[in-house]
Amino acid sequence: MADAAEVDRAVERARRAFPAWRAVAPGDRARLLRRFARLVEDHASELARLEIANAGHTVGNAEWEAGNVRDVLHFYAGAPEREHGRQIPVAGGVDMTFAEPLGVVGVIVPWNFPMVIMTWAVAPALAAGNTVIVKPAEWTPLTALRLAELALEAGLPEGVLQVVPGEGEVAGARLVEHPDVRKIVFTGSTEVGKLIASQAATQVKRVTLELGGKSANIVFADADLSRAAASAPMAVFDNSGQDCCARSRVLVERSVYDDFLSRLADAVREVRVGDPLDPATQMGPLISAEHRNRVASFVASSGGSGGVEPYATGSCPDGPGFWFPPSVLAAPAAFDPLAPGSGAFHRAFTEEIFGPVVSVVPFDDEDHAVRIANNTAYGLSGSIWTRDVGRALRTARAVEAGNLSVNSHSSVRYWTPFGGFKQSGLGRELGADALAAFTEVKNVFISTE
Repeated sequence: MADAAEVDRAVERARRAFPAWRAVAPGDRARLLRRFARLVEDHASELARLEIANAGHTVGNAEWEAGNVRDVLHFYAGAPEREHGRQIPVAGGVDMTFAEPLGVVGVIVPWNFPMVIMTWAVAPALAAGNTVIVKPAEWTPLTALRLAELALEAGLPEGVLQVVPGEGEVAGARLVEHPDVRKIVFTGSTEVGKLIASQAATQVKRVTLELGGKSANIVFADADLSRAAASAPMAVFDNSGQDCCARSRVLVERSVYDDFLSRLADAVREVRVGDPLDPATQMGPLISAEHRNRVASFVASSGGSGGVEPYATGSCPDGPGFWFPPSVLAAPAAFDPLAPGSGAFHRAFTEEIFGPVVSVVPFDDEDHAVRIANNTAYGLSGSIWTRDVGRALRTARAVEAGNLSVNSHSSVRYWTPFGGFKQSGLGRELGADALAAFTEVKNVFISTE
């Protein structure tokens, strides 16, 4: 584990490497990133195995994640040659803008999607000409370390991309407070994100924050209920529910509520939980015993104290591992999702569980659905199921979330922007929008008089 002194040494190496890296010709920087992407592709199976061993991901997810790292690097390899400034008409001369790199960027990575979320920040930061220091989560440092080795093998200079494994309170905190780190990218809890934003504000340090979520999956009565119910489990239980985009609040129009609940229960019982190395497995274990105990506290029949009795549960292995069954919680008859509360179901419905637990409540009409969806401090993602295009657009515009899908649960594409409203974060990752987060706009006027 790196201590504060090791972080300081890494920052000094990154600071020294920055002038030469920003001066690399755009085409040459692009070629280096493409070479890095090709090496990731060559080592994709190795990276997937590391993620399975370190984070318990299913083999299907881990292989997709390695491919996503490759694709994100290829996407941003096209950026250095396309980072165009503007020429602005002015009197008496020529006015132009330049996108200047920031300097040293610190990236603090969570444990739920380690190599993917690392690359979402690293690729655009490097493409823009910054040097980068990654602080991986304590539980999952392996793919970050291997990717840094592959970057060196691809020809990136020493000091341009470094990884410093360490505790958040030590290595992460030092990155945030170090005066030579010009930007912090953090993915994690809203609680820690607020602390980082507060600390960064003392230096007016740039931040991108991707924080918690409690996303709504809104199902209207005119939706294809078979598709909506069949797809709902993996919108929550993918990566064992350890996903900030999980649609863990399902809102169902009252006239089809009972029908949908029955269909959802059948679908949840079919979710295959087991060995992550088995290609048929859909859901693996949770990250740790500590986290399993927290998730269990929300569900009465799974070792929790004061949790909600589930409407339906799936199965999971009994042997070694931090297993938890996929669980459905149905709203009690008297539950009002818009009223303040403190009961067990209210806690499950409002707090980010970060596990395979989904809460289902009825709504009366479109306005009621939107008010329930927005009655949260979070605003990251969500889904809308309806055959009415007008209703889909009205609801999508009304729901306060950064990433919405209609008749789908897709939140992330590397060529489209990703980020949250309200306490789900600041800034945007992915797509062309991400490049602006790693540059400053410089305006230059040249007099011709």
